[in-house]
Amino acid sequence: MITESIPGVTLRTKAYVYFDGKCVSHSFTLPDGTAKSVGVILPATLTFNTGAPEIMECVAGSCEYKLAGSDAWMTSGPGERFHVPGNSSFEIRVRDVYHYICHFG
Repeated sequence: MITESIPGVTLRTKAYVYFDGKCVSHSFTLPDGTAKSVGVILPATLTFNTGAPEIMECVAGSCEYKLAGSDAWMTSGPGERFHVPGNSSFEIRVRDVYHYICHFG
C-alpha cells in the first residue's frame, strides 16, 4: 500500500538539501510527536549514515540499496519499505527519481 497523504502533521517548510541537491527532504511531526521526513532523491549513488533506526518507504520511483555490511543490492519500488539499523549506513542507487517517506525510530 502506498501512503498518499498524512493528515494532521506539522510540516517544517525549510527543506534539507543534501549531496549538492541530489536529495531534498522536509521533516514533519505527527500529532503524537513522531518525527518523519518526506523527500526525493535524484539520479545518483549516495551513502547515508543513520543515528536512529529508519524505515524507508517508497511512494514513487524506485531504488537499489545496500545495507552496511552487506554485498547484496536490493530493489525497492512503490509501496515497498526497507529497514536500516540505527548507528549504521546504507548506499542507495537511483536511476530516475525516488520519492520516499523516512520513518524514524
